[in-house]
Amino acid sequence: MRLFTSFRLAVLLALALAGRPAFAQDAGTTVLQPENVRMDFAQVMRVQPIYQVLRATRMEPRCSDQAHAAEEKGLAKIVGAVKGAVSRKPEPAPQQENCEMVPVVREFRRPIAYDVDYVYRGTKYRSRLPYDPGNRLRVRVSVVPYIPPRK
Repeated sequence: MRLFTSFRLAVLLALALAGRPAFAQDAGTTVLQPENVRMDFAQVMRVQPIYQVLRATRMEPRCSDQAHAAEEKGLAKIVGAVKGAVSRKPEPAPQQENCEMVPVVREFRRPIAYDVDYVYRGTKYRSRLPYDPGNRLRVRVSVVPYIPPRK
């Protein structure tokens, strides 16, 4: 019985509100219609990546091998090569001396954005996007009527 009463009350309230006369809004209020939006594709003409350049410095050992290079000249170098090819045991590498730590700077480039030139319905546009769109770019087309300001 209680459910029937609340349903009956809701129907009466709806009928009462529907019977009210509609009043025009104030003359100073502008009513905006919702946007007419659709999706379409544009032809991509050019994509140019925008890079961020990162510099990293690290210390690496740099050794000069001048003493060893001076010993192996001419005939000694040839004899050493033949001896290395014939012997079964490889000779241990000579100890490198005169090493020092030097800073080595490396640059890394990574794309952070893309400047995209595209054509939609005969008009050229340019946008900066966070990704490479490929050959086609999906665009949002919105048509809204222009309402001039009141004077």
